[in-house]
Amino acid sequence: MKIDLKNKASQWFVLLILAATWGSSFILMKKGLLTLTSIEVAAFRIFFAFLVLAPMGFHQLKKIKPKNIFPIFWVGFFGNFIPAFLFAYAQTKLSSSLTGMLNSLVPFFTLVMGVLLFKAKAKSLNIIGVVLGLLGALGLVYTTSNGLKFDGNLIYSLMPIVATICYASSVNTIKYYLGDLSPLTITVVAFTLVGPFAIAFLLYDGIALNGFQNFLSVGVLYVALLGIVGTAMAVLLFNALIKQTTALFASSVTYLIPVVAILWGVLDGESITLIQALFLGLILGGVYLVRE
Repeated sequence: MKIDLKNKASQWFVLLILAATWGSSFILMKKGLLTLTSIEVAAFRIFFAFLVLAPMGFHQLKKIKPKNIFPIFWVGFFGNFIPAFLFAYAQTKLSSSLTGMLNSLVPFFTLVMGVLLFKAKAKSLNIIGVVLGLLGALGLVYTTSNGLKFDGNLIYSLMPIVATICYASSVNTIKYYLGDLSPLTITVVAFTLVGPFAIAFLLYDGIALNGFQNFLSVGVLYVALLGIVGTAMAVLLFNALIKQTTALFASSVTYLIPVVAILWGVLDGESITLIQALFLGLILGGVYLVRE
């Protein structure tokens, strides 16, 4: 099935698919961390994405021009590799709720970085949308977690924030420096470049640190799902969305991730309060304004 991302309905459909996929990623990381170290979770995540995409690597590499090399290298490392390690390490101390809330900073940093470093122009409606979405995401996570507790883990709390800055730089790089390449080429080449580094981390971990016994644990299955569906396939869709819409609209998927968590709860028999419904409305209104 081919999705026409020039159609607004298709753009929203892909955004919701990404929200559902990435809304489950924090749980998969938590499951993986039960039997794997944070280094193993992050490295396996990149490795499995690399495993799926690498067979197309040589063909896609032929489409790369010299001017594309550094931007794609940047996207591979700052849009995928480094955030994978930062989020996995942060989740050894932080709750999924807090991590998800901090992840909601991506559109904010995308807007600020786009204006300051990439000469992007932001409409007043876009700015209002970013603020509304951020307030909605913060409020929704706060009400569903009975308050957010940092428990003194400031360093761990800073890691997702650094990751969101990395994501924002990657989103803007794709939008403003890789316009001549297809989403498939960008995704495949980015993971082809960073995949060998993930393999090196796994070998180092297995030989010098923890041995290879963890590699046969059930946690690898959770991370395989995270790497193949939640990384390789999702990043491909995300890059396509960036190309056909705006960097802000694509990054606003992080506002919808707490919504996915709420909906999973409702399907599991949990109730939704009026204040949570209001915050949901704020998020959807914010995303709509960001799209305008």
